[in-house]
Amino acid sequence: MSAVALTMGEPAGIGGEIALQAWLRRDEGVPCFFAIDDADRLAALARGLGWTVPVRAIAAPEDAPEIFPKALPVLPLALPHQVVAGRPDAANAPAVIAAIDNAVALARAGRAAAVVTNPINKKCLYAAGFRHPGHTEYLAELAGGAVPVMMLACPGLRVVPVTIHLPLKDAVASLSAEAIITAGRITAAGLRRDFGIERPVLAVAGLNPHAGEEGALGREEIEIIAPALARLRGEGVAVEGPLPADTLFHAAARRRYDAVLCMYHDQALIPLKTIDFENGVNITLGLPFIRTSPDHGTAFGIAGKGIANPASLIAALRLAGEMAARRAGRLPAA
Repeated sequence: MSAVALTMGEPAGIGGEIALQAWLRRDEGVPCFFAIDDADRLAALARGLGWTVPVRAIAAPEDAPEIFPKALPVLPLALPHQVVAGRPDAANAPAVIAAIDNAVALARAGRAAAVVTNPINKKCLYAAGFRHPGHTEYLAELAGGAVPVMMLACPGLRVVPVTIHLPLKDAVASLSAEAIITAGRITAAGLRRDFGIERPVLAVAGLNPHAGEEGALGREEIEIIAPALARLRGEGVAVEGPLPADTLFHAAARRRYDAVLCMYHDQALIPLKTIDFENGVNITLGLPFIRTSPDHGTAFGIAGKGIANPASLIAALRLAGEMAARRAGRLPAA
């Protein structure tokens, strides 16, 4: 199987050091991966932190499997400016974007098994002309205008926010039956294809406290969510709801479904990060290639110190490898 492509992310953040740590823990179920990064920068970072990580530039992704057991394979992408930990430089932003472009192109050509993205700094990219709300929207454009659905996953819980990076008042105003239906369709298909769940069950959270209490606390459940769920059921998707969000995430409830559709960002991310803050993975469903990423940011405050926890990146790499193996028929259904 092809190796997984790992993008550099924001070079002034922790992406480089957690990539080095992931390679150091390659015997812990980490699939073969190669970094799209500045090889000299990674080698210098490893030396500065006192870590024994041989860094080897490769000419092509196909070279990675042979190199990976003894060195970190890096598909070279030079950074124009020297990196200072914790201090993002807009001059390096084009290379950050190029790493994403290259990873997607390789995945779409079948030369990379999946794309795993290290965290970016959107403010820095905006200064260089980047005009997307984030990774997910940019990847959708690179995929030819695919409709992306963001899933966050940790052992025991998968959540999908129907509305994502919006102020809460805008999220409520933009909520629609069509958005719920689209998220439900893509989530169910992703659970079947990439997680091996033959008949996934989706729980759907209400928007209002107590799922609106039959209209007493809001009518979105009656006028928007319930009609969307009726449509999904008519298409053969197993959905339950709308359900009160405050009772959806305790241990017994989580055993009754395979994923939760949530109506806004924090309704999804608060329970997931409370249950497992360090091992969460961000997955983009609906793309023609596999994409995962660690569920954290650039962590400028600790960048370069060697203390960043690589657990989320390792989980993202493992999950990407499992999804790729399942698509290739090398992994049985869950």
